[in-house]
Amino acid sequence: MSKVVCDHCKLEFDEKVMIKDEADGETRYFCCKGCQGIYHLLRSEGLDDFYDKLGNNKLEPPKELNDDLHKFDLEGFKKKYITEKNGLCEINLIIEGIHCSACVWLNEKVLHQTEGIVEASINYTNNKAKIVWDPDIIKLSEIIQKIRSIGYNGYPYDPKIQEEKANKARRDYYSRLLVAIFATMNIMWIAIAEYTGYFTGMRSDMKNVLNIAEFILATPTLFYTGWVYFKGAYFGLKNRFINMDVLVATGATLAYIYSIYAMVTGNGEVYFDSVTMIVTFVFVGKYLEVLSKKSAVDSIDTILGSIPTEVLVVHKNEKTLVPVEEIKEGDVIELKPGDKVVIDGVIISGEGNFDLSSLTGESEPVYKKEGDEVISGSVGLDSVIRYKATKEYATSMLCTVATLLDESIVKKPHIEKLADKISGYFSLAILSLSLITFLVWYFYIGSGFERALIVSISVIVIACPCALGLATPMATLIGIGVASKKGILFKEASFLESMAKSDTLVLDKTGTITDGKPKVIKFDKVEGFDINILYSLVKSSKHPISKAIVQYLEENYKNIKEIRLKDMKNIEARGISAKLDEKKVFGGNKKLIQEMGLEFDKEYENSIFVFVIDNKIKAIIELKDTPKEGAKEAIKKIKKMGLKTIMLTGDNEKVARKIAKEVGIDEVHYSLFPKDKADIVEKLQHKGKIVIMAGDGINDVLALSLSNVAISMGSGAEVSVEVSDVVLLNDDITALKDAINLSKRVYLNIKENLVLSAVYNSITIPLAMMGYVIPLVAALSMSLSSLLVVGNSYRIKLKMKNEK
Repeated sequence: MSKVVCDHCKLEFDEKVMIKDEADGETRYFCCKGCQGIYHLLRSEGLDDFYDKLGNNKLEPPKELNDDLHKFDLEGFKKKYITEKNGLCEINLIIEGIHCSACVWLNEKVLHQTEGIVEASINYTNNKAKIVWDPDIIKLSEIIQKIRSIGYNGYPYDPKIQEEKANKARRDYYSRLLVAIFATMNIMWIAIAEYTGYFTGMRSDMKNVLNIAEFILATPTLFYTGWVYFKGAYFGLKNRFINMDVLVATGATLAYIYSIYAMVTGNGEVYFDSVTMIVTFVFVGKYLEVLSKKSAVDSIDTILGSIPTEVLVVHKNEKTLVPVEEIKEGDVIELKPGDKVVIDGVIISGEGNFDLSSLTGESEPVYKKEGDEVISGSVGLDSVIRYKATKEYATSMLCTVATLLDESIVKKPHIEKLADKISGYFSLAILSLSLITFLVWYFYIGSGFERALIVSISVIVIACPCALGLATPMATLIGIGVASKKGILFKEASFLESMAKSDTLVLDKTGTITDGKPKVIKFDKVEGFDINILYSLVKSSKHPISKAIVQYLEENYKNIKEIRLKDMKNIEARGISAKLDEKKVFGGNKKLIQEMGLEFDKEYENSIFVFVIDNKIKAIIELKDTPKEGAKEAIKKIKKMGLKTIMLTGDNEKVARKIAKEVGIDEVHYSLFPKDKADIVEKLQHKGKIVIMAGDGINDVLALSLSNVAISMGSGAEVSVEVSDVVLLNDDITALKDAINLSKRVYLNIKENLVLSAVYNSITIPLAMMGYVIPLVAALSMSLSSLLVVGNSYRIKLKMKNEK
């Protein structure tokens, strides 16, 4: 046998004792798993220059750790996968080896009992776990070791790596499924021959030959295809927990052992066909479930997995690829046709169309020119554009969307936590019923050992905790995926449930019901008016009315210039103030002017902005803000869903009632300060109402923070987006209607799934206990019940697709 060199430590060993590694299409050899682990770790961290520096020198082979646990504590790993908040660390892991909701329950229970872990929440549909821990008490490597100690494995969530892992898992399931199907098809022919011989008379030697053939086919099915159940059952029992794997493994193994006994002794009938079919039918259901779950998360992984890691930065006419995490405000980025915007910014040269469909769900391209904002997540379509970064990657829209999606599919609704708790005890109850069934049939009915055993096996196999465990997470995940395509982001899946139960919708007027972009329709000036002072005053504010006045002045006055004003201040919900030399300058609504003791005779139908210098009115500007397109229809459909609609605004009564009448709002509150809005939300809650609050401005933050579900428009103030529970990226009130409609459909679907699961188990388990169901029919029923729940969840997609 020839000798080969270990690719890490450079020591020579016989080829037959080496570990052959064919990763990345290259063949490498390692003397132990320790060397193999360190080699791949160095490559993944970009440190493979180490081997160039090592040259021909040899290393001591490392001791096999838990091979790669130490990498989870490296600084490079922490920077890439771990986020720190308030002294706590947070990571998203994929838990490998989860087969059912009981596995989720076991992992969560063990992690919650581990000192130093603050939060551990696992989503059954994609096996993604959000773990929060105190780094002063426990290290991530110790958390991974704890997960491995109960028979599972954890690795950091990365959409690209996850795709590779998912493909590998599918291939493994597929190969095991092929073995099971091959064995089942052949064993069915043998079973037909046996049943024919039973009625026509068959020699005992021929029957023995057929029994041996069935044994040969059943054995690889049970121990190769069914290995996933034995593995899951072992670790479940090791941790004193009875899961679905225990049920399948117990049922199939009991039938297998009894069949061997019957084959050897000649007493009774063999059930190798039932063993094969139990494993195959359950495994087919599991395989289809794996494919369905992957399909459900594809829309989310498409967004998360398509984020570029580098951008082209232009500095002094030199272009350099820079990691997105290193981009600073003010950096100039070049965008080529087809490139995705990763950092928010403002165009400084070039113009072209942008595709915002991945963010807003709108398919129509949007034209952008110099001076326009570009939002990360959009795609440049037809020209080279340079823009200046206005944010860092961590605070840009695309990163925010990715973070929200990441977190939303991990947080569980209350109804899912309840279902998980029930399914945790389900398997133990089924084993107990199976034992009782055996005892009743054997001792009380006196049917004999064989009949009692087969009936009790049917009870074990027909029970389906999977349908119960799938009922909520499958519907929730599909709902979040549909929402993301429509530009609706739920920060937590639990808000789907809260929104579905709501009965009151409170809406801010400006920017939520209306466009939030008022236009100047009348400009009344008096003697002593100074255009530059007004321009400088409104230029300092980001309020929609101030922006509208700035736009009007720039379009209608030439040679306008900004002058320096001192002591610029925002006056809450009323206006702005400043000083010019010793003169006091004010601008604001009618309420502010009345507080100053000033009056004007003329009545205005719309919002007004009054410009005052030294307590003298110098201009009155009338502005009109129109309802958003589709607002009336959206409000009408929301009311049909059973929600009462209430509008809150700081505007005067006349403007408020006019807008409310146009869109069909039930109740109006006007001339409100931010605290007034919050008080109204609190009063509604004290009356037992479940309140959704939708707004987009800083003055809505307090009310949003107090509501049961806070909804913010994506273009709203950053602080309002921060405190909200749901973000509407496309600022469309139709999206608000879709969000409420979707939440109600998802919640209804969850209840349907739970009812389906309950009805299935309540009918089939008693039938099995009474002896009306044979094991192979029980296995088929168990698989179909899980697929029924999955299929029912996909109806959410179809209904929302057909929704107008």
